[in-house]
Amino acid sequence: MVLRNNSLWKTIDWATICIYLLLITCGWFSVCGASYDYGDRDFLDFSTRAGKQLIWIVCSFGLGFVLLMLEDRLYDMFSYFIYLGMILLLIVTIFIAPDVKGSRSWLQLGPVSLQPAEFAKFATALALAKFMNSYSFNMKRSKYAFGMIALILLPMMLIILQKETGSALVYLAFFFMLYREGMPGVVLFSGVCAVLYFIVGIRFEQQLLDGTLAPIGTFSVLSMILFFAGVMVWTYLKKWTPARNILLGSTLVILVSFLISKYLFPINLVWVQLGVCGIVIGYLLFLSLKQRQRNYVYIALFALGSIGFLYSSNYVFNKVLEPHQQIRIKVLLGMEEDLTGAGYNVNQSKIAIGSGGITGKGFLNGTQTKLKYVPEQDTDFIFCTIGEEQGFIGSSAVLCLFLILILRLIVLAERQPSTFGRVYGYSVVSIFLFHVFINVGMVLGLTPVIGIPLPFFSYGGSSLWGFTLLLFIFIRIDAGRDRR
Repeated sequence: MVLRNNSLWKTIDWATICIYLLLITCGWFSVCGASYDYGDRDFLDFSTRAGKQLIWIVCSFGLGFVLLMLEDRLYDMFSYFIYLGMILLLIVTIFIAPDVKGSRSWLQLGPVSLQPAEFAKFATALALAKFMNSYSFNMKRSKYAFGMIALILLPMMLIILQKETGSALVYLAFFFMLYREGMPGVVLFSGVCAVLYFIVGIRFEQQLLDGTLAPIGTFSVLSMILFFAGVMVWTYLKKWTPARNILLGSTLVILVSFLISKYLFPINLVWVQLGVCGIVIGYLLFLSLKQRQRNYVYIALFALGSIGFLYSSNYVFNKVLEPHQQIRIKVLLGMEEDLTGAGYNVNQSKIAIGSGGITGKGFLNGTQTKLKYVPEQDTDFIFCTIGEEQGFIGSSAVLCLFLILILRLIVLAERQPSTFGRVYGYSVVSIFLFHVFINVGMVLGLTPVIGIPLPFFSYGGSSLWGFTLLLFIFIRIDAGRDRR
């Protein structure tokens, strides 16, 4: 046992643990600054936010130690049991959790509140790693592809039922890991297109193209669909003639229709584009039958699915999303300016960060945060405290620390001898990357405000423990890599 423990301490990646300790220390000081009231410097008072966070930090150290002491085989062996346990907990949470700010995602355990959604991330990562490490696994086979998607979507849907949309969106990060493991690039491309379609379609839907009856948003998206279809024919099939026919043919028809609409009589070019899309899809299916090339069918399905997404996203935005969610998106896209409502948090956050300048105002000397102008400044918007007190230099240092952590985790993931370790490692990388990018982006007004924490910085035990579980399980798996 002594030999085994000595060997363990030698194989643990201490560099990652040191980065973790630096982040968690900086995070505690940030919580102190964000929750500080003038005249009260007793940060060790356990009735204050800073004191409570210190308790969570000490507990996370103990949790990390326990995770390192467990055999790494246990994480592989009990992956599915942990996943099923978390699924059951998520289901129970929907029914017994109290309503907190419109969501039912927090379980009250005496004086402590825990959010199961934070712990479901590491359980999902373990289950995916176990599933993809199974014998004869092949991502291109339908049963395995559907299995992976189901493992990701199940907790995601349950969290949405808890009305925690932000936490649910984090599970989209797993698709970055799937891309590393061989998921076709067209899937990731489709995801990027979906975001682009949604932004352009919603942002410019109320504006008409000059001289026509066509909304600019829909017109632009349909034009992109036709362009992408032609480019994909050339990229994936290396067929210049059909690609040329699609690109030049559709451009010519739309250009003639635009001139007729502008100088003769108004035409809704959207109907013309839909007709052209229908012809292009039929043309692709014809080429598939003639040349016996299945890729033509996939490109046709991409075009058809893109059109379906365009109109379904418009429906969801106008009919399904709540008014406050619509306002948030409109403010982000510049469709509305609501500095006292939905845009208040972001506006105050920008003011706080901007007031920090290059070097910042110093620890506890921020005015915007000390006067509580920024809501949720010690949780979702804690990065504005860093920006105000530590300035551009301090903010950059924090982001560099996260960058070093993510790059280090990629190195660790790449050196794993098993698919289980590599998949779990890239799942951890994807989750950390998603959280940092979205959290900092929403504080700066670059991404929607979806309410997800900044790892190791935002106040809260569930978040801190969730990230500690993610990280230390991977450190333990990596420490046992030489035995596999």
